[in-house]
Amino acid sequence: MGSDTLTVIDNRTGRQYEIPIHDGAINAPDLRQIRVSEEDFGLVSYDPGFMNTAPCQSKITFIDGDQGILRYRGYPIEELAEKSTYLEVAYLILHGELPTKPQLDDWSYNVIHHSILHENIKKFIDGFHHDAHPMGMLVSTVGALSTFYTDAKHIFDAESRTKQTYRLVAKMPTIAGFAYRHSIGMPYAYPDNDLSYTGNFLNMLFKMTELKYQPHPVLERALDVLFILHADHEQNISTNVMRGVGSAHSDPYCAVAAAAAALYGPLHGGANEQVLKMLSEIGHKDKVPSFIQKVKAGDGRLMGFGHRVYKNYDPRAKIIKKVAYDVFELKGRNPLLDIALELERIALEDDYFIKRKLYPNVDFYSGLIYQSMGLQIDMFPVLFAIARTIGWIAHWEEMLLDPEQKMKIARPRQLYRGAEKRGYVPIEKRK
Repeated sequence: MGSDTLTVIDNRTGRQYEIPIHDGAINAPDLRQIRVSEEDFGLVSYDPGFMNTAPCQSKITFIDGDQGILRYRGYPIEELAEKSTYLEVAYLILHGELPTKPQLDDWSYNVIHHSILHENIKKFIDGFHHDAHPMGMLVSTVGALSTFYTDAKHIFDAESRTKQTYRLVAKMPTIAGFAYRHSIGMPYAYPDNDLSYTGNFLNMLFKMTELKYQPHPVLERALDVLFILHADHEQNISTNVMRGVGSAHSDPYCAVAAAAAALYGPLHGGANEQVLKMLSEIGHKDKVPSFIQKVKAGDGRLMGFGHRVYKNYDPRAKIIKKVAYDVFELKGRNPLLDIALELERIALEDDYFIKRKLYPNVDFYSGLIYQSMGLQIDMFPVLFAIARTIGWIAHWEEMLLDPEQKMKIARPRQLYRGAEKRGYVPIEKRK
């Protein structure tokens, strides 16, 4: 059996190089030794979109896209979604182990009792136009928290990081709830510390004139499961942004605001909205076959199918499908469900999609659930951001404590393909 090295022969010079292989990867700086001359910078890898580049080592989330496996800290997502709560999973993602009862009680208490917003933050939200997008309000408000908690700049102080973690996890639902109420012209509903994390969020969304809001357990549990499924997903674009901004030693509020801004994009956090638009445009399940033919002909896209990582059925999609039926039983069947089921049935039997390994992903059913719960479409990425906050923070802290990462600002190379050196031309002589 050969050694764990890669033998490279540079045909430009005839030189041979032995590059070590660790954990199925080579260190990119090892390519620098491959050069034509001493003046040559050395070889770099070119990888648009980071299709095959690992910018870090992580112990948080494991994904096997070919097998359809997702685990947080080694625990299968199926077990966590069935047996756990969002706050318990959040503790696991952050600390690496499931909490004991006292640890969970302490964690939950601190999160729930940091949910109140400073009154000036409420005034900040009041300043947005009535039709401002809730996600835009969330991104801006999270960034503004940096000016309220200046101690957050002490990023290498463990006690300070813990405090900011409580604040961020606790205040994201409150900001989201206030943004939602602002967007529909309703007075703000303040947090209720007697409720669970997801129950309290439902309270801030839907409380009307009742003295005490009581969330329905089916909706409370559905939101818990949805938050668990979205809590982390390895090195996606928003997590990559969190690490990138964090590598500049920015405070966590600025870094989370940047990550949420990445999530705002329709190719990331807005995908389930695109699914609903597609289902609405199809209009009826009888029109699904003709829509499928159009997609195969290159006229349109099958939204909610396929994933950059998964080449099998997204394990989150299987879980979320069951949650969807629980919500529909309570709130009534979403009229778009029949179209979605027919679309899934045909696509999973069609060789065109099977060969391309296009299976339903988590976005295919999540939008149907949120819509059935009474939420507006523009709130979908906001819900995603609430759930993903703990994943962002865990990756941020992991990066700060990684000796290979903590003093290295993210700074990828580029291949320059512009003009060679040229002289300045006075404006009167330019053609």
